[in-house]
Amino acid sequence: MANLIVHGGKPLSGTITPSGNKNAVLPILCATLLTDQPVNLRNIPAITDIEKLVSFFRSLDSLIEWDREAKTMTLQHSGSSKDFDPESLPQGMRSAVLLFAPLLHRFKEVRLDSNPKGCALGVRELDPHLEILSHLGTKVAHNGDLVLSLADRFQAASHWADYMSVTTTETFLMAAAVGQGSSTLTNAASEPHVQDLCRFLQSMGARIEGVGTSVLTVTGVEALDGAEASISSDHHEVATFLALGAITGGDLRVGHSEARHFALINRSFAKLGVEISYDGETAICAPDQKLRIQQPYTPNLLPKIEAAPWPYFPVDLLPPMVALATQADGVMHFWNKVYEGGFAWLPELVKFGAHAVVSDPHRIIVFGRRPMRPAVVEAPYIIRAAVALYMTAASIEGRSIVKNADPIRRAHPHFAENLRKLGAEIEWDE
Repeated sequence: MANLIVHGGKPLSGTITPSGNKNAVLPILCATLLTDQPVNLRNIPAITDIEKLVSFFRSLDSLIEWDREAKTMTLQHSGSSKDFDPESLPQGMRSAVLLFAPLLHRFKEVRLDSNPKGCALGVRELDPHLEILSHLGTKVAHNGDLVLSLADRFQAASHWADYMSVTTTETFLMAAAVGQGSSTLTNAASEPHVQDLCRFLQSMGARIEGVGTSVLTVTGVEALDGAEASISSDHHEVATFLALGAITGGDLRVGHSEARHFALINRSFAKLGVEISYDGETAICAPDQKLRIQQPYTPNLLPKIEAAPWPYFPVDLLPPMVALATQADGVMHFWNKVYEGGFAWLPELVKFGAHAVVSDPHRIIVFGRRPMRPAVVEAPYIIRAAVALYMTAASIEGRSIVKNADPIRRAHPHFAENLRKLGAEIEWDE
């Protein structure tokens, strides 16, 4: 694992272009297994999770041409093996569950070795995926190993999900797109990256209605075609760069920012005293903004940022907002409505001198503008929490170390290099 060495207290200023959306490109890459025709993709970020998927595809004898410098990739799976080794499934990436539907479509069986700690993919909630696949005609058996089998094609079904799960919705879309008949998912996720997968499948010939809503109807087709697509900018990365500009007092501009996705995110920035403006598709965080938490009109309530599935404020962006709140005048209440224990990294933030109180596994209160100091902290295996620790270090004069910061590379290619162009003093200690 690599550490980040940070010399903070320097404004980050300049113009930067965000990378392709990690949460869009991973399901789109998995969906390419649904066709034998070539697929051409642009704006592919060079992140570790994609490296793992490409290695897996090559283990199936798929043809992959990846020009990392040009950010393009061509894939063709027509020569894929007739079976695959479960041990070759990508390890250490939650999105590997998105391979279930396309692998079942291609190979008719997926077998996972199990142990007392969970399946080969690690400890994670597989039940929503298995439930939707079962509804669509998959047989699920668990006798020591977890075995998924499909007799022929996926079969049409209607399903009302327990909650708006992004990856479960994407599993439904991929299975139903090549299924027999018309299927409906109620309580579907609608994040921008889910919409991107819908549009990509449509470009392959899928028949999908309700894109961007909580009810998706998919009429299956017998075969999908090849396609060309460009991966959209990562709205999480856009917001992260804007937060970095704000916390360091810099003049930062982020290109390729789709303003239509940012109305609520920008209102949340404003609650912390940060005003975001636009010049076309460029988002601008002006320099030397006075970070001051807005007071609500209801005087007996704390200001609050609450996160839940889209179109709520994105859960993944809570950590950068928490870091911003440590530097703002006032008190802010944060509420993570999705992940229990999503604030478990706060003891590391406190090492910088931050004052944060954990109310329960879903809520915290941050008391801003406390005296802060450089520190050595341990990054959790949570991308944006690791970034939030870097943000905090970057805002404090002196030398800090964010240990085991590798998770950042799962979403931010060339993280240190890009920030150095903005004036940061940062380096990887491999």
